[in-house]
Amino acid sequence: MKELQYLNKYFIKYKYHFLFGILTTIAAQFFNLVTPKLISESIKVIEDALNGMYTHDAAKSELLIRLLKIIGATMVGGFLTFLMRQTLIVMSRHIEFDLKNEVFRQYENLTQRFYKENRTGDLMNRISEDVSKTRMYVGPAVMYTINTFIRFAIVIVYMYGASPKLTLYALLPLPVLSYAIFRLSTAINKRSTIFQQHLSGLYSFTQEIFSGIRVVKAYSLEEQQQQNMEKLSEENKKKSMDLAWVNAFFGPLMLALIGISNLIVIYFGGMMYIDGTIKSLGTIAEFILYVNMLTWPVASLGWVSSMVQEAEASQKRINEFLKIQPEIRNTSKGNDVVEGKIVFENVNFTYDDTNIKALQNLSFTIDKGQTLAILGKTGSGKSSILSLISRLYDVTEGKITVDGKAIDQLNLFDLRNSIGFVPQDAFLFSDTIKNNIKFGKENATEEEVIHAAKQAVVHDNIDSFNQQYETILGERGITLSGGQKQRVSIARAFIKDPKILLLDDCLSAVDTETEEAILNNLLEFCKHKTTILVSHRVSSAKNADKIIILDQGRIIQQGSHNQLVNQEGYYKELYLKQLSEKELM
Repeated sequence: MKELQYLNKYFIKYKYHFLFGILTTIAAQFFNLVTPKLISESIKVIEDALNGMYTHDAAKSELLIRLLKIIGATMVGGFLTFLMRQTLIVMSRHIEFDLKNEVFRQYENLTQRFYKENRTGDLMNRISEDVSKTRMYVGPAVMYTINTFIRFAIVIVYMYGASPKLTLYALLPLPVLSYAIFRLSTAINKRSTIFQQHLSGLYSFTQEIFSGIRVVKAYSLEEQQQQNMEKLSEENKKKSMDLAWVNAFFGPLMLALIGISNLIVIYFGGMMYIDGTIKSLGTIAEFILYVNMLTWPVASLGWVSSMVQEAEASQKRINEFLKIQPEIRNTSKGNDVVEGKIVFENVNFTYDDTNIKALQNLSFTIDKGQTLAILGKTGSGKSSILSLISRLYDVTEGKITVDGKAIDQLNLFDLRNSIGFVPQDAFLFSDTIKNNIKFGKENATEEEVIHAAKQAVVHDNIDSFNQQYETILGERGITLSGGQKQRVSIARAFIKDPKILLLDDCLSAVDTETEEAILNNLLEFCKHKTTILVSHRVSSAKNADKIIILDQGRIIQQGSHNQLVNQEGYYKELYLKQLSEKELM
């Protein structure tokens, strides 16, 4: 139960639901347990009538009164049971809602490193299956536990009042029941944990296959992946069956023990009636009803125990993520206005997960409104610079300042709100093209959306679609070509109208003519914005105020286009190579 203690804060939050549920449970049990006593009295009336203590009409009248009382108590008990379920189950749905939101917020706060180390399918399983298992604990498990203990307490008091000796006989199987529950609960906890782990693996596999279905089809690997899926499913089925096999013991065991209790009541109760210790057969009937009224609570102990063990295993998996402290933290609660001057001072950066040294002793300055182009070979550290500016990572050594203030002292949300970022791998959501562009500015008008699309030179493409801007994109924008995805992603950054614009090789999939049109629009758009452009093309970098060339995380050249084309080095070689390729075309 240690892991489940995390949920106590939610019980406190919904304490009024919880307390009202307990009160209605107590009231419902009192009314439900009136029935055995009334039936016992009814049998006593029949016995008395047979012995001549009641006339026929008087006995009939007495039986009718008790019948009406039984109907009334049953109806009131049923209504109160409905209120109990409505209160406690609704409370569990509120807690499920809150917990899912808490897990999602934590997912949003965790850094890039976390997502490199964890698979998407596992994350989805924890926020769906694991949270659902936890809900079963805060809802049905809690409800049936309260119901069971209250019913036991009231029933035993009633039974003891009727016959202390017969009560002792009827409860003899309970120690055996307690031991059986303990042993089975331990087995369920172990097997539930293993099952959830295998289920996460299955989710991860299917998610990856669905995301990479084009590659699977292109390499004609459907049959092989089907075999892999069958192997994982078979393993998952075995773990599920192992868990189900243990769970299957609960029901029969509970019913067997209740049946033994009934036999004990009939035998010893009959002997006591013959001896005259019990004055009426109604007492035996009352005890049988009490024992049978304990059937579901006792049987539910096994089910509840199973739910608690499964919830414990699931909450442990959830807590593993909730306890992780994000490496990137917002240390400022104030409001920061970002203008756009960026300074790197002797910055070193190493990726913790791979130990790759991406940047080494890097220093440069970009004034507000300037454009910086970064070129270099693959793996030279270009994208790492953009990740550090948007604080997806923090520097290992050195310092980055924005407008003279250390970047980690700025309000993280103000910093990122001032940045428009276009990644190299354009990501689009499974939504309309319009909403994908509006992702940069949720309250944008239709005119602003169209204007941003025209600036990104993608309006004509969108306009040619049947549904135009209302066209629904497939997962990750699969409906569009690579160049169209990049341009929609650029439009998303344009519509945001940020102070700082980060473009990570976002024109690699467009033709030279389209690139030229976008760059011309970019010159006008970026007049008063700080812009950093990562590229492999000189044509994209030539109009920048400053150009730096990276190699293995170090600056090996810097200057303007005119300065660099007149220097021997990487930039001039790249310029001449791309110029000759253009002439050949």
